[in-house]
Amino acid sequence: MNTSTAPVEVAGDWTTEAVEALYALPFNDLIYRAASVHRQHFDPNRVQLSTLLSVKTGGCSEDCGYCAQSARYDTGLGRERLLDVAEVVETARAAKTGGATRFCMGAAWRGPKDRDLDAVVEMVREVKALGLETCVTLGMLRPGQAERLKAAGLDYYNHNLDTGSGFYGEVITTHRHADRLDTLAQVRAAGIHVCCGGIIGMGESRRVRAQLIAELASLDPPPESVPINMLVKIPGTPLAAGEDLDPLEFVRTVACARITMPTSHVRLSAGRRELGEAVQALCFLAGANSIFYGDRLLTTGNPEADADRRLFDKLGLKPEPVQGRRCAGTD
Repeated sequence: MNTSTAPVEVAGDWTTEAVEALYALPFNDLIYRAASVHRQHFDPNRVQLSTLLSVKTGGCSEDCGYCAQSARYDTGLGRERLLDVAEVVETARAAKTGGATRFCMGAAWRGPKDRDLDAVVEMVREVKALGLETCVTLGMLRPGQAERLKAAGLDYYNHNLDTGSGFYGEVITTHRHADRLDTLAQVRAAGIHVCCGGIIGMGESRRVRAQLIAELASLDPPPESVPINMLVKIPGTPLAAGEDLDPLEFVRTVACARITMPTSHVRLSAGRRELGEAVQALCFLAGANSIFYGDRLLTTGNPEADADRRLFDKLGLKPEPVQGRRCAGTD
C-alpha cells in the first residue's frame, strides 16, 4: 500500500511542523487527501454563496499593510458614512434573489463605538428577517458588544488572524495578534459562529502559512467558516510592490485548511478574480466549498455573478442551500 495516500489524521492539535509536512507532500497526494476529507463531511459539488457589503468604507485608524481602507495610506479611497439600514436591506434582498444564503456586512473601524453598533444591530435584525444568514466584520469588540449582536440574531462574526503570529508584526503594528484572539473569544462566549481565516501572498514564508493554518485549526473549536484570501495589491499600500505568490501554493493552502479543519466551510475570498477559472477549479477539488458571490467585495473587485454561474455550470457545481451542509451519501 502507498502510505502517501493513507487517511489523514484530523485531530484538532495541529502543529506548525505537521502542517508544513502536509505542504511538502507531492501535489497530487495532497489534493487527493484533501478531496477525500472533503467528501467525508460535505457534498463535493455544493458551494455556499455569501455576499459581502461594505456598510462603512474608509478612514480606518489601523495600519494593516494590505488594506485600502487605512487612513494612513493614500489609496484614493475616501471616508464614507455608515449606510442607511434601508439601503443595506435592499442590497441584501437582491443578494438573496441572486442565490446568496449568507449576507456579510463590513465596517472599516478599529472597533465599533456603542452608538455605531446601534445601527449595525438593526441591520442584522432586518437582514435576518429576510431569511438570510447574517455575518458582520467590525474590528475588535469590547465587552458586551458580542452579546448585543447575538441578541439581534447574528450568525457569524468575521475576524481574521490574517497571518501567522510570528509574522504578524511585519504586517500590522497598531494592534497585536493577541487582540484578535481576544475578540474571537468574546464572539465564542456569546454563542456566535466564528468566521476566521487569513491572507496569503504578503511576503510570508511557507512556514508562516503553515503556522497560520495550525493556529486556525487549533482554535477550540475551529472556525465554522475559514476565508482564504489571496493578497490583492492595492496601490498606495505597503504590500503593493511585493512578489506574486505561485497560484499552486494558494491551492496547497486551501488543501491544508481542508485537511486540518474538516468540518469547516473553506471560502475562496479576495483575489479570486486574479486566480482565474483553472486555479479556482483546483481549489474546489482541494476542498474549498464557499465563495463570496457578487461583483465586489469590501473595496476590491470580484468575478461577476454571471462569470461564477458559467464556471459552476462548467464544473457541475450547485449552490448550497441555507443550513444545507450534508455529508456525501446522507439523506
